[in-house]
Amino acid sequence: MNKNVIYRYNPETDNFERIFPSWKKRFLRLLLFMAISVSMAVLFAFLFFNIFGTPTEKSLRRENAMLKSQYNVLNRRLDNSLKVMSDIQSRDDNFYRVMMQMEPMSHSQRFAGLDNESRYKNLQKMQDGGLVQLLTQRLDLFDRQLYAQSKSFDQLGEEAGKQKDKLAHIPSIIPIDLRDYTMSSGYGYRRDPVYGTTRFHDGLDFAAKIGTNVYATGDGVVEAADRRGGYGNCIDISHGYNYVTRYAHLSEILVNVGDKVKRGDLIGKVGSTGKSSGPHLHYEVRFKDDPQNPVNYYFMDLTPEEYAEMVQEAENAGHVMD
Repeated sequence: MNKNVIYRYNPETDNFERIFPSWKKRFLRLLLFMAISVSMAVLFAFLFFNIFGTPTEKSLRRENAMLKSQYNVLNRRLDNSLKVMSDIQSRDDNFYRVMMQMEPMSHSQRFAGLDNESRYKNLQKMQDGGLVQLLTQRLDLFDRQLYAQSKSFDQLGEEAGKQKDKLAHIPSIIPIDLRDYTMSSGYGYRRDPVYGTTRFHDGLDFAAKIGTNVYATGDGVVEAADRRGGYGNCIDISHGYNYVTRYAHLSEILVNVGDKVKRGDLIGKVGSTGKSSGPHLHYEVRFKDDPQNPVNYYFMDLTPEEYAEMVQEAENAGHVMD
């Protein structure tokens, strides 16, 4: 590379002589060159790492993305677990404890100790602290509910030991074998198949072949066994403790008024008598003569998976057969 060369006329020698910069100027030029070089290097590094990132930063970004993805998966699973817990709590308060004549658990019993916000403050100092804090709070909520529910079941177990006779009499199984029926209609407002109007359906309709076995769902005494208008051939069993079950549209009645029956005893056969659009069993559970949703009374012979499927079927089934 060409350099600027300076010459100056020397009258003593009558020649143009080359002028060399002093050491000071040379030093200053060197410093300037080094400063410019360092600045360029820093600028280049800054642009490169901000646009492309270092290998470590790339690895951290990938890990961070994976952690957030895993967080979303865990959050969804926790959502589902909390929903299941909410269903269990609802059944605990509105059925099990009512059946045992026990007071529902209070809010303070179920959620004690969850109002201490100071324990989460340190989490805010972390990267993505908000996400970590939220997940931690929800896990604490689930742990607390699980503990409270465990204590509740312990109390229910103790009470159940004192009420064996009552448990034997309360209806608590399906009146037809799981393999023998299709859920036709659930409990609640449904469309009448004959009149086409909307009315309240007091029980569940189990569509099954004529002659399918029908079983008593709890210990009791046969209160009625006859033909009754729209119910057709019908059996009412009084279980005591204000509970009565009804089995309607039977093709055969295999018990008589006054007979004592045990849970699981054969009492009749599926039919299509009375106001019926096809072979099925209409089943009701009544407490103090008020109709109850029978799906809440299958706790003795269904697994959690079978119970969840039964509830779903009862909710979706809308084809009333009587």
